[in-house]
Amino acid sequence: MKKISRFARYDNSLKSKKMLFTEDFLYHVWKFRLYDRTELRTTNGELIDVLSPGMQNSHSGPDFQQARIKIGDTVWAGNVEIHVAASDWQKHNHQVDKAYDNVILHVVFRNDATVYRTDGIEIPALELEHRIPAELYSRFHGLVYGRAQFIPCENSIHRVDDLTIRNWITRLQIERLEKRAYGIANALHQNRGDWEETFYQYLAANFGFKINALPFEMMAKSVPQIILAKHKNNPLQIEALLFGQAGFLEDDFEDDYPNKLKAEYQFLRAKYTLQPGDKYAWKFMRLRPLNFPTIRLAQFAALVIRSNHLFSKILDVTDVNALRDLFADIKVNSYWETHYKFDAEAAPVSKTMGAESVNNLLLNTLALFLFAYGKQTGQEKYADRSMALLEALPAEHNSIVQGFADLGVKSKSAFESQALLELKNNYCNYKRCLNCAIGNKILNL
Repeated sequence: MKKISRFARYDNSLKSKKMLFTEDFLYHVWKFRLYDRTELRTTNGELIDVLSPGMQNSHSGPDFQQARIKIGDTVWAGNVEIHVAASDWQKHNHQVDKAYDNVILHVVFRNDATVYRTDGIEIPALELEHRIPAELYSRFHGLVYGRAQFIPCENSIHRVDDLTIRNWITRLQIERLEKRAYGIANALHQNRGDWEETFYQYLAANFGFKINALPFEMMAKSVPQIILAKHKNNPLQIEALLFGQAGFLEDDFEDDYPNKLKAEYQFLRAKYTLQPGDKYAWKFMRLRPLNFPTIRLAQFAALVIRSNHLFSKILDVTDVNALRDLFADIKVNSYWETHYKFDAEAAPVSKTMGAESVNNLLLNTLALFLFAYGKQTGQEKYADRSMALLEALPAEHNSIVQGFADLGVKSKSAFESQALLELKNNYCNYKRCLNCAIGNKILNL
């Protein structure tokens, strides 16, 4: 009976299988030394001892840098390049690129060509075709090419220890904050370093939730805080500026309140040469009346009226409950207590912001800006406060968070639920299992 090797063998006849061996998989094999290291030799027969595989390079140039490898009797320090087939060296034109002259070893799945530096010197090659454990390849194939599921490791994540998962969640949340803070840095540059104005624009966008974020942001950018500050003692004018720039004061009205807003806005529009937005950009469909953009605008106006230099106040507040108080009990104009739209009276309902809406602002604006400010200014205390705020907020309720909870990964706070969103949307959905600590753990079990 033919003995079955525990190492995956490459079969040229299995073209579909050929395509499944990717460079990312080989990076993982090389990085964690998951190949048979018995009697390692170059394709020319020289003994190899991998003292250090080097550090993976995510930028242009060789795949691993600062490797240390003994070939024969000589210890070499330099770079390692990895390909599925050795002939990829020529396909990628490395033979004419001096950036690859410091490659000390060419690691390939299949050695189908001899490769050279730009000066014509041959580069030693290590072939892994018969050295990769079949079980490892099977786990990799199951993760990356298995049938579509909520997440690729749905059937294996229960085998991963809690410490690995929690450490990865922490890293993911920091990664998420860093990416979003980059967007703040760009906006800050456009606003000439004005943190208050940038915060005001982001806060406005968050008032619109996802569905009305863009028109809210455009409205805020069209009427900067410096204009609003000149009318801080006149609530009606603040409301007129915001509703007018949102495009909601272009109609003819029956009620006194919108007519007063319209009169104020026509005067202010001429004074500041303002151009109103398009009211049809705002979405009402499939929204609960309490989340209509008119109600959210009324709440935003009430916040602007009550709070000047809000970002400076946030920097001074260290207690989570005190931060909540900045947004709690915001009193909208009494007109909105019996209306959801202009000229359409409804039963009286309180229009103060609910706890869920306040938590949303704390999560998506305040925590983000504290982190970004701390990183931009080098004051880590603000980044630490951002983390503490996220840990103090309740976990979000959505299909992604619930999906992970069903698999045993439960969120105890917004810090963890936000990290799981990052994991699902930027790793699991793209099957980046080899870049994920959970995926790596499963492959290495």
